[in-house]
Amino acid sequence: MIIVSSENIVPYEITETLGMVRGSSVMSKHIGQDLLAGLQTIVGGEIQGYNEMIGNARKMAEERMIQEAKALGADGVIAVRYASSSVMQGAAEMLVYGTAVKLSSRVNHV
Repeated sequence: MIIVSSENIVPYEITETLGMVRGSSVMSKHIGQDLLAGLQTIVGGEIQGYNEMIGNARKMAEERMIQEAKALGADGVIAVRYASSSVMQGAAEMLVYGTAVKLSSRVNHV
């Protein structure tokens, strides 16, 4: 499965647009990590626990989008975008979406 943020996949040709596909994931940290993150905001710097949480949520959302694309018979997903939002303190939703497409064999460019 080819996943891109662009509108096309060079050197392939899009032969069919199958529709929008999406995946989402809502994740939270346990109370201990949330307290450590709160302390980290006092001294500043990167909050590793939340980086991991968002990374895991993104990966899970991507996998769900890919499964939806595969169910449609897609070879790729174009125009992929990511969005996130806080659903409550210590929990975030990651959303990924794009357009599932069928691709032709490699196009010969002259």
